[in-house]
Amino acid sequence: MDILKKVEQYREEEQRLKWEGTFGEYLEMVKENPWIAQSAHARVYNMIKSAGTEKVNGKKKYNFFSESLFGLEDSLERLVEEYFHPAAKRLDVRKRILLLMGPVSGGKSTLVTMLKRGLEQYSLTDEGAVYAIKGCPMHEDPLHLIPHHLRDDFFNEYGIRIEGNLSPLNTMRVEQDYDGRIEDVIVERIFFSEDKRTGIGTFSPSDPKSQDIADLTGSIDFSTIAEYGSESDPRAYRFDGELNKANRGMMEFQEMLKCDEKFLWHLLSLTQEGNFKAGRFALISADELIVAHTNETEYRSFIANKKNEALHSRIIVMPVPYNLKATEEEKIYEKMISESDVSDIHIAPHTLKVASMFTILTRLKEPKKGDIDLVKKMRLYDGQSVEGYNEADVEELKAEHADEGMSGIDPRYVINRISSTIIRKEMSTINALDVLRSLKEGLAQHASITNEDRERYLNYISLARKEYDNIAKKEVQKAFVYSYEESAKTLMDNYLDNVEAYCNKNKLRDPLTGEEMSPDEKLMRSIEEQIGISENAKKAFREEILIRISAYARKGKRFDYNSHERLREAIQKKLFADLKDVVKITTSSKTPDEQQLKKINEVVARLIDEHGYNSTSANDLLRYVGSLLNR
Repeated sequence: MDILKKVEQYREEEQRLKWEGTFGEYLEMVKENPWIAQSAHARVYNMIKSAGTEKVNGKKKYNFFSESLFGLEDSLERLVEEYFHPAAKRLDVRKRILLLMGPVSGGKSTLVTMLKRGLEQYSLTDEGAVYAIKGCPMHEDPLHLIPHHLRDDFFNEYGIRIEGNLSPLNTMRVEQDYDGRIEDVIVERIFFSEDKRTGIGTFSPSDPKSQDIADLTGSIDFSTIAEYGSESDPRAYRFDGELNKANRGMMEFQEMLKCDEKFLWHLLSLTQEGNFKAGRFALISADELIVAHTNETEYRSFIANKKNEALHSRIIVMPVPYNLKATEEEKIYEKMISESDVSDIHIAPHTLKVASMFTILTRLKEPKKGDIDLVKKMRLYDGQSVEGYNEADVEELKAEHADEGMSGIDPRYVINRISSTIIRKEMSTINALDVLRSLKEGLAQHASITNEDRERYLNYISLARKEYDNIAKKEVQKAFVYSYEESAKTLMDNYLDNVEAYCNKNKLRDPLTGEEMSPDEKLMRSIEEQIGISENAKKAFREEILIRISAYARKGKRFDYNSHERLREAIQKKLFADLKDVVKITTSSKTPDEQQLKKINEVVARLIDEHGYNSTSANDLLRYVGSLLNR
């Protein structure tokens, strides 16, 4: 009943938003709110902008896309700022077809679907309100009623440019139904809907021999010829093609480059002049965003064909590569799993992360610099700090290969293998090793992978396995540390006291005896050596820590365990190193004694309570790490 109640509320809200009035009344509204008369491109841009933006690592992130598209910030920023923004300002790019080009399952269709669903919702808001001549099958812009000779005066008074001509059908209706009195023409508010074919159209190519151009531009209604006497009477024409119905909004051209040429020629005048030819009429004006999508192979074939040159200059190609950030790839898998019927299966922590690492490695190009490997490159792209590299290095790496992200393993393959693991294992828990095994098995059945790529991908599975081994060992060792954070804090405070005394050439006072002591060089080096700080580099590292503490103090912030990435890593490794033997003995013992059993149970409980495991996955993890430490 709650659902039915919501349906009723939605229906009531739509009724409340409906408006109908004369063209004269509409002009009063336009004078008060000029944005009512925005173009289709401006409406899309304002819709995206209205959802808000935020800066993430210096990159602009559009909230409109954030729930469904992950790791495509660069592509989306380029799309919005280089296409939608200038198009909204009526610059020449609005006269271009937007062609999204990228690999399969890269997010092109999702992006277009989001724009369509977004427009449907936006047209229900005050900012996105759309008004049209009532009864017009093309939802025509009421401002087309203003005669051409008065449009300069209209611009001077209203500040709005009018583009396009009144359609043949409305020209006839103004004369016959309103005696030429445009001020009496009835205008209504419309709401975009793909299902109702209002402001949103979709064209999908089929067999060129059977598909009719009428699918795009409408057709003659032969049953009315006897009544109206002529094929050139607009009342005898069905304005029901996708270009007609998408007027004022957007049209998706699915697999545009698979279309027969005769369908593409109609787009030439529509993009450049804002009109198209239909039936025995003058050119029909249309204001709509045309979005098409294709893959790279088809696009290369298209531009190689000299017959398509006229269309080349009327297309803006926006590459939509695969995501190249492991943490964002993980979000894609989480979303796809949450929408499936296996969302109740327990997926052990780091399982999707490890799958993501493998996937990203397949998409990356080998760095041209010899001092960096693919794993380091993957970490840098993911925003992690890698010693010796900074943001400038990341930008340099991205500039090395223009086509990076246009090939590799797609998310669907990974989800298929995860699904296969879940179904085949018939258990309520899966872990990273299960998924890596399934990914490996699936490569032999993947028809589009060459033998050369298969060998590379097997190597990437090994790299992902090594990464998981490190993660697993850290996870278990961390769980073995009783009150880990407290231990880490104590060790760090001790280290910082010694560093401060060392840098300031001071002595430390023993808290028990009150004696003065020299800084504990052995303690400091035992921590610094964990992250490869050499004897020669120790002074610079310690001074860097003090500078960071001072910077925090100036800003009124407290320097804590998480304030310095490398120091935190060093503290962790020192604690883990001290515990390694305990972990090794406890996890590998086949017949643990009472003390060991108690410790194992404590660790399992901590893995469940603090790290997101369940009983099965926690015990699997302990057994695996025990085997790793005994190698």
